[in-house]
Amino acid sequence: MKLIEKYNSISLIIRIVIGLVIGSVLGVLFKEIPVLPLLGTLFVGALKAVAPVLVFVLVISALAQGKEKLDRRFGLVLTLYILSTLLASFVAVFGSFIFPQTIKLAQTAEADTIPSGVGQVLSDLMVNMVANPVGALVEGRYIGILFWAVIFGLAAKRLACETTKKFLEDASNVVSQTVRWIINLAPFGIMGLVYTNVSTNGLAIFTDYGKLLLLLVGCMLAVALIVDPLLIAITLKTNPYPLVFRCLRGSGITAFFTRSSAANIPVNMELCERLGMDREMYAVSIPLGATINMDGAAVTIAVMSLAAANTMGISVSLPTAIVLAVVSTLAACGASGVAGGSLLLIPMACSLFGVDADVAMQVVAVGFIIGVVQDSVETALNSAGDVMFAATAEYAKWKKEGKSLPTFLGGTTKVGI
Repeated sequence: MKLIEKYNSISLIIRIVIGLVIGSVLGVLFKEIPVLPLLGTLFVGALKAVAPVLVFVLVISALAQGKEKLDRRFGLVLTLYILSTLLASFVAVFGSFIFPQTIKLAQTAEADTIPSGVGQVLSDLMVNMVANPVGALVEGRYIGILFWAVIFGLAAKRLACETTKKFLEDASNVVSQTVRWIINLAPFGIMGLVYTNVSTNGLAIFTDYGKLLLLLVGCMLAVALIVDPLLIAITLKTNPYPLVFRCLRGSGITAFFTRSSAANIPVNMELCERLGMDREMYAVSIPLGATINMDGAAVTIAVMSLAAANTMGISVSLPTAIVLAVVSTLAACGASGVAGGSLLLIPMACSLFGVDADVAMQVVAVGFIIGVVQDSVETALNSAGDVMFAATAEYAKWKKEGKSLPTFLGGTTKVGI
């Protein structure tokens, strides 16, 4: 018990950094330690298993006990999610015009589902909304989970008695406590994930596709450190970087290694609680962000599609590039409803330039090769942005009501982080 108390007394971030360092060192020195990859697999599996239940129960409980209608915070956070994704697309297009890339094509990738256009992506998104709620929970389809949780939550608010509402509140607290226990073991999971990456992936991705990877990561960092902070600064009229760095540290680090926005939903909700946010608000906005706040996916689709066009010697005009940015935004928002995520949306975007489907799928294969870095940074950007903008909407309401911002943003309100 003393050992556990000592472990818990150390900051979670410090523990994660220690696990990261240990995993890296062991990955360099020892190529086969079977138990370490298992730690990473168990951690990600536990997060993915509990996340659908957490979202479902938390949203129902929050709506059942909440106000009569969703307030302006939800409109603001939805606007920030979509606007940031659109701006990320423009950053990717701009970066690709300044630093045009060509690709050394690899083997053709295989996929079960390749969307033929934005219409199909959005159609799939709508179909997934009304899918069987039990199936959505089992398969982790968050657009369906969120849709049915909202419906059940509104029904519970209208019809349920106080005893039922208290039961829902207790259920959400039980699931939240379970999540805290899982997150407390994050250092061991991160150690296993880092060990797996270091021991199995060499440096070839940096030499064969280094320039392309550098452009992708550079665009994503520009969004994380310039575009998103600018949106926050305009909204809150204060220095945004204390909030940005807290979100990158508290959400981005775990998302980088889990490479799953869904798995990071519990981490984000825990971070929102520490930021002093209203549960009624973040219980809905965080899973919504994991579905439509896809800055990193928009960057990936735009950069890879323009690289394919350059490889084929196709000249892309500025109006066409603008259309690509809009298409990338719409496609990215629907990426969670398409098998394979953002990479499988590349052929659809490539069709704007007349790139052959076989060539486009070879570009997808390159995406899988560099995905160990590209997908990690993409997920970190997406997940951290979910909390950034949810917190921005929350704190904007504080200012409007005359309440002081948190101390780390120059106010006087203390929050537990």
